[in-house]
Amino acid sequence: QLQASGGGLVQAGGSLRLSCANSGGTFQHLATGWFRQAPGKEREMVAAIRWNSESYSDSVKGRFTVSRNRAKSTVYLQMNSLHPEDTAVYYCAAGPAISVVDPTDPGNYIFWGPGTQVTVSS
Repeated sequence: QLQASGGGLVQAGGSLRLSCANSGGTFQHLATGWFRQAPGKEREMVAAIRWNSESYSDSVKGRFTVSRNRAKSTVYLQMNSLHPEDTAVYYCAAGPAISVVDPTDPGNYIFWGPGTQVTVSS
């Protein structure tokens, strides 16, 4: 139902924009989170948008921006000033906004996309 795209290989300092489309409808009443998982590490939230509130992990604050298009059919993650440690598989996730009280908790999200690889070379 969710499909993330836009991953790829980029040099350190570069930018990528990830997109998350909801084939089942819109994100109108959903909170959407972007998570990432690097090899050997736990899945972590990097950004989320719930109602009109945005959340970011400390590691990406000021570099990443989450947004939605006007139709609320696509959620984006703009990633600037990428570091090699940003290398991971990135997932978009969604859940009823009323239920996603803690946007950092992956257990609050019920819809997950298959992930897209982001690789940042030094």
